[in-house]
Amino acid sequence: MKRSVLTVPRLAFGAGPARYHRTVPAEETATASLLTPYREIERAEWARTAAGMAQPLSEKEIVQLRGLGDRLDVDEVRDVYLPLSRLLSLYANATQRLGADTSAFLGEPDTTTPFVVAVAGSVAVGKSTIARLLRELMSRWPGTPRVELVTTDGFLFPNAELERRGLMSRKGFPESYDRRALIRFLTEVKSGAPEVRAPFYSHMRYDIVPDASVVVRRPDVVIVEGLNVLQPPALPNDVAVSELFDFAVYVDADPEHIARWFVERFLALRRGAFANPTSYFNVFAHLSDEEAVETAMKYWDEINMPNLIENVMPTRHRATLILQKGPGHAVDRVFLRKL
Repeated sequence: MKRSVLTVPRLAFGAGPARYHRTVPAEETATASLLTPYREIERAEWARTAAGMAQPLSEKEIVQLRGLGDRLDVDEVRDVYLPLSRLLSLYANATQRLGADTSAFLGEPDTTTPFVVAVAGSVAVGKSTIARLLRELMSRWPGTPRVELVTTDGFLFPNAELERRGLMSRKGFPESYDRRALIRFLTEVKSGAPEVRAPFYSHMRYDIVPDASVVVRRPDVVIVEGLNVLQPPALPNDVAVSELFDFAVYVDADPEHIARWFVERFLALRRGAFANPTSYFNVFAHLSDEEAVETAMKYWDEINMPNLIENVMPTRHRATLILQKGPGHAVDRVFLRKL
């Protein structure tokens, strides 16, 4: 069946099911709008915080960092991500000073551990590009020269294990991750271990690569990027992954826009990575445009949108900062949690 329009539910920030809605008096609505833990900052106002900051990346470097479908350009880096990287560096430096002061208070050697930043959000929203960009920008600021990036893709169960558990069609949902391994990794990082290893994931093979790993050797900052990094614990007495983060960024957008970006990315991959004979998705390389759109929307409707609505979007309130993107992939406002 031919589909010409991409439509997905529109969810307002903090909205719930319609059956729970009630008529709210105007004065109560006005008061509630002021009672928020976040500062809402329009893009132009946020960009003013970058006044006087030198642009450390060339246009060529920005293009190399950009993911498929992203519209990242020099203006976006200058207006949005340069000030964000500076804010993160300030938070990291303040945390380092607090750690040193605490050690001095206790009469112990300074054992301050890496500052851990989470980058969360939907598939195709641009979080991987943002994580790579923040790694490059933060490393240019004094006090945070050593920045490492780890993606939670490495903590997915191997395909063989997903098949055994009947979860292959749920890949990307919370239950498809080895949550204990991720918590163990972050606990070692935050314990100050001199070397910590994370599994390596190949997007070409769509699977964990045996005997390969990402090595983290006690840097100043560790950025952890992934779909479900802000998930609450599976059981009430379990540790939440988010408890091990010092700062969390959530990349937000209207689901209808994300659906379109997902299809556009799928079409770009069909012409690129999928054409590689060794790619897990090579079977899609010879689809027509219409077939490719149908296939992409099937993945979106059956896997990515339900995961976004059920598991990813409800974690926004756990973020320290929310980047809200408009239809063109550009950030139009920032929400920063008040201290």
